[in-house]
Amino acid sequence: MKYVSLLSLFFLIISHVAIGQTGPRIIIDVPTNQKPWNNIEWNDSPQRFQFAIVTDRTGGHRPGVFMDGIRKLNLLQPEFVMSVGDLIEGYTEDEAQLDAEWAEFNGFIDQLEMPFFYVPGNHDITNEVMEKKWEEIFGVTYYHFVYKDVLFLCLNSEDNRRGSNRGTIDNEQYEYIKKVLDENRDVKWTLVFLHQPLWVLEDTKRWNDVEKLLQDRDHNVFAGHHHRYYKAVRNNGKYIALATTGGGSRLRGTAFGEFDHVVWVTMTDEGPLLANLLLEGIWNEDVVTGEIADLVRNRPFPVRIEPVYIDNKLSGEVTTQVRITNDSDYPLSVKLDGVIHPSVFYKLEKTALKVDPNDVKLVNLSVINQEKVDLARISPILLKTEAQYTYEGRPDLVLRQTLNFAPNYKLKVTESAKKIKIDGKLKEWKGEWITLNEENVKGSPFHYNGSDDCTIRFMSSYDSENLYMAFEITDEELFVSEDSRAWQQDVLVVALDARPEHISATNKGAGRNAEWIAYFQNFRENGPVYNAESMPEGVVSAFSKTENGAQVEMVFPAKYLDEKQMKSWSTVRLGVGYYDFDKNGEERTEHYWYPAWNSAENIPGSGMIFKDTGLN
Repeated sequence: MKYVSLLSLFFLIISHVAIGQTGPRIIIDVPTNQKPWNNIEWNDSPQRFQFAIVTDRTGGHRPGVFMDGIRKLNLLQPEFVMSVGDLIEGYTEDEAQLDAEWAEFNGFIDQLEMPFFYVPGNHDITNEVMEKKWEEIFGVTYYHFVYKDVLFLCLNSEDNRRGSNRGTIDNEQYEYIKKVLDENRDVKWTLVFLHQPLWVLEDTKRWNDVEKLLQDRDHNVFAGHHHRYYKAVRNNGKYIALATTGGGSRLRGTAFGEFDHVVWVTMTDEGPLLANLLLEGIWNEDVVTGEIADLVRNRPFPVRIEPVYIDNKLSGEVTTQVRITNDSDYPLSVKLDGVIHPSVFYKLEKTALKVDPNDVKLVNLSVINQEKVDLARISPILLKTEAQYTYEGRPDLVLRQTLNFAPNYKLKVTESAKKIKIDGKLKEWKGEWITLNEENVKGSPFHYNGSDDCTIRFMSSYDSENLYMAFEITDEELFVSEDSRAWQQDVLVVALDARPEHISATNKGAGRNAEWIAYFQNFRENGPVYNAESMPEGVVSAFSKTENGAQVEMVFPAKYLDEKQMKSWSTVRLGVGYYDFDKNGEERTEHYWYPAWNSAENIPGSGMIFKDTGLN
């Protein structure tokens, strides 16, 4: 132990000396010749610094966005913040209005924890009154400063007050620029900030001459105005028009250059290194708190479509309800947007509504079946939903989900005329079979060759003691492996949720084998039921192999079903699937009656069967 301590001290001293010679002092106690780092060339320099740029707040401003940007800049802690204009809405000669708008904007800046440098845009200076107001508040409309050997040149593209897309640099400002550049010939880099991207406009007076002054020095130019981001490499520099920090935008995304952002600039010896930080991607340490996690992870999505069960598959109109539950202490706003369906029309009673804390609202959803198609076989209706919880003092929480809905044909399970023997042979089963839909096959299309390759059909029955199920499987190659896992060979998967209908209908897969049964039945000699010991008492099965597949019988005790429903059972939700392996296990397809409950295609209420007592 003493030797290890002395060795540690020796390497600690060596580390202190080595690190002290090449970078900042740091204490690292690693007693080995090998080190858990690649090098100790610290990414640090007295000349390196970081600043941020905000862009257009106005021109159809969207309230709250710019202030969100201010909060996030305070998280990032740049050394200072630059702007490129359009700070107020302006376009008025009413001094009282201008005073109010500048007071509002400067109230935002007062909350910024670092220096902010103003640059005018066409919304800030469009007429003589606005120009005088700017000078009254800020003194000058163009200026410069040098920071760590970098020249910051802040220009006024509204020199002649001509408005949008008619910006200029006039003679007086040009002479100022020429003088500043001449006096700062030897700076490491020159950064120019102005509002209108004059390099893409016409009749800009002296701008072309300004570019000639810049062409022989390392420089970048930043502008705003068009509310779309784009970069041009020209005049031996990079000229960048920025997007928005709250200004009007369709927000179609990065491909369109339409997004809210701040620019993070790291000034290096090789020039500025830019990172566009989209506001929606910058969060403080409260991005997920226990409170938010409870809303998102521990509760169901606040919008759901109530399942509806029909007796007539050709019904002309079916109506259900969209239930919006706000069980939080915050206001909830919901938007509903339907996707056009190829077979039926549908309409929503409302598409936007607000729900008070701890309240529920219902919206009617009507399906109109003009063409009299089979409603039991239509593809799901898709309803895009957005749920926004409004908080005070922090960004709102927005949740989005696409909900699936389709009318469910009301399936009934009838009472058995005689006792069913569970032996895996289906001679006593009489009635109507349900066949798994060939449209619900997942896997390579080249691995499934139609009904002769694989077909699964089933039926159910009950008596006073049990619910019974029978399965007939046609499979041209029944792949069985004594050594493989249950799901790595041909296996019948049966899900059974016996909880009350309003609970089982919305089951999305949580609570498997705790709240509902997932039964994996394959066809090997040893252990054909996966995890059989965890099944409820009395849940058993039997199978027999046939020339072209297999037959399976299952039994679920009524006692178990009654306990789950806390009364004599009346409904059970079933899910049926089959994993079919061919070519000695090399090819696999999955066959489903309805989409799996834990899939994005899950349809609430699908697979629900109703106990036929002769009274319903």
